[in-house]
Amino acid sequence: MRLAVMKERRADEARVAATPETVKKLIALGNTVAVEAGAGLTAGIPDSAYAEAGAEIAPDAAAALSGAGIVLKVRAPLASGEEGPDELALIPRGALLIATMSADKDSVARLAAAGVDAAAMELLPRTTRAQSMDILSSQANLAGYRAVIEAASAFDKGFPMLMTAAGTIPAANVLVMGAGVAGLQAIATARRLGGRVSATDVRPAAKEEIKSLGASFVGYEDEESKAAQTSGGYAKAMSPEFLAKQAEVVAAAIAKMDIVVCTALVQGRRAPILVTEAMVASMKPGSVVVDIASDAGGNCALTKPGERVVTENGVIILGWRNWPARIPAAASSLYARNLLTFLTTFWDKDSSKPALPAEDDLVRGVMLTRGGQVVHPNFAAG
Repeated sequence: MRLAVMKERRADEARVAATPETVKKLIALGNTVAVEAGAGLTAGIPDSAYAEAGAEIAPDAAAALSGAGIVLKVRAPLASGEEGPDELALIPRGALLIATMSADKDSVARLAAAGVDAAAMELLPRTTRAQSMDILSSQANLAGYRAVIEAASAFDKGFPMLMTAAGTIPAANVLVMGAGVAGLQAIATARRLGGRVSATDVRPAAKEEIKSLGASFVGYEDEESKAAQTSGGYAKAMSPEFLAKQAEVVAAAIAKMDIVVCTALVQGRRAPILVTEAMVASMKPGSVVVDIASDAGGNCALTKPGERVVTENGVIILGWRNWPARIPAAASSLYARNLLTFLTTFWDKDSSKPALPAEDDLVRGVMLTRGGQVVHPNFAAG
């Protein structure tokens, strides 16, 4: 089986879908691995490192994909009409494509028409069995870490309390909004840097998780908040009445904060607005809002996805896109291991190729297309 690792061409993407470590293990499964030249450079991995691991270095996408039965990517391949080469047209019919697809009905239909068997790893069910291949968790963890590091860089005072002969600099007051994987890592990182940290989340399990990391809990609690979590661990969309009461509590906290880190997402929907213009106006000059929900529209009303904004009252809002790609070496390492685990879990040693049983819950969760047909219920016609 020929396995191709492609160079990422989408804007703001610095990650790569395989590392020399995973290339060695993919070859040990019986694959020949072709890595497109330059695929790992933005993640600090030169072509020579892949070659030393046993990979063929292909000069371009067409050469890498020629005869490939498996294709690994970080983001969905470019299609006709998008800026750059038509990568989808270069993928052989019948090949298994494993990537973060960010799919909609049109893009899934194109994959089916191209005859590509596409696995969207962001749709992997969040079960115990799937933890080691869960790309959302691995990447969110690093996004939460990076958010706090960038907040510290943008903040014009010290993060920890600094006692000097000339006087004392107080510790930064940090509020983390959303205590999922990214939020919990943001809490832990802010605590390690010496900040005074508090956090908020509508999910009932979050309060104890927040406290277990040494942060204080901020939030409104009622009967609705006790059922604010899906069976998959995601936050549910809340009623306008609850959100209004939650906003009152959060607004009072935000006015006292130096740094606000926004991480709240609702699966399949636009990110909820949690920090209003009025809340930003209440913050001190030099305060920082970091919005890692920016790819989904942002949790802050003033976030401009992909940009750094300074408001009239001097608040800095960081709304960079694709936060995991801002720490590309580590993010690539974890992402590549997630894909390797997925492949090895379903690897048939006798045929030296993946066997993806349609009845398996993980396979059913990620497969968008198969044999030229749309198979995922979220995207099927009707």
